[in-house]
Amino acid sequence: MRERITLLLIALAFILSPAQAQQDAQFSQYMFNTLFYNPAYAGVEGVTKLSAIYRSQWSGFTTTFDGSGGAPNTQVVSLNAPILRFRSGAGIHIVNDNLGPLNNLEVQASYAYHLAIKDAKLSFGIRAGIFSQSINGNKYRAVDPDDDLLIDGKESQIRPDLALGAYYTTENYYVGISVNHVLKAEFDFGVDQLRNALENHVVLTAGYHYDFNNNFILTPSIIVKSEFNTYSFDFSLLGTYNDKFWGGVSFRQSDAAIVMLGYALGKENALRLGYSLDYIIAGQDAKQPTSHEIVLSYTLPPVIPGSKKIIRTPRFRH
Repeated sequence: MRERITLLLIALAFILSPAQAQQDAQFSQYMFNTLFYNPAYAGVEGVTKLSAIYRSQWSGFTTTFDGSGGAPNTQVVSLNAPILRFRSGAGIHIVNDNLGPLNNLEVQASYAYHLAIKDAKLSFGIRAGIFSQSINGNKYRAVDPDDDLLIDGKESQIRPDLALGAYYTTENYYVGISVNHVLKAEFDFGVDQLRNALENHVVLTAGYHYDFNNNFILTPSIIVKSEFNTYSFDFSLLGTYNDKFWGGVSFRQSDAAIVMLGYALGKENALRLGYSLDYIIAGQDAKQPTSHEIVLSYTLPPVIPGSKKIIRTPRFRH
């Protein structure tokens, strides 16, 4: 019998297998990217915020046979804002996650309803959008070039996607939980034997803000991700000085140690720039030792209903 095992199947199994406990993009500065994980976060901060993230994982990684493919990299753009009149919030995010021959593209819209509970806020959210997966069969090296499971050229498929979440926050701490890929969309690229589904993922986030004084806040936080069979977690400790400088460390289970730095500038520190460096501590033989991530966000000035608009001229303002 002709052998039907190809590197295509091996690569797909490695990338998509539930044993990896992760089909979604991975971020070290998860605490600044909550909307990606939980739709209930939309509008919770009470301000309109635009964010962008670029992550280069295993920087400098190349394939062993011809040097093509390159390291995995991910880009995210998101916008979320409160809808004060309806005690709710809305958000949208776009994700491009490139894994060499495989590319995932998401366009997602979130809506959250907020309940005030004394000095806390409880939010329930839903997210709907599309998840597009593309594969370039030309980037795989087959053991058997005549295997009819091989994909010739590029193939793409688009599927609907859905997520649900809840988020509870007070002045000092927060906790959130979400379930992603509720619809368990399947991709096969026209080859039934390659059929693979997006697994349901449960994501738990939590953090506590400890005020040492008026200028310094220490925030331990954690994120736990599971697809009901395995799990992974990141634990972080972040210090913020005067709401302008921050830095900290993080540990990702069986993967990496992480250092984070950030700086805010502009009026009311509206523009914020963060950077993280991952140092791989497991499986270095198959990876490059470092990953890099940049986060840029801008908070728009709040619009107060009924307030008079400020008009600036070279001579006066009113």
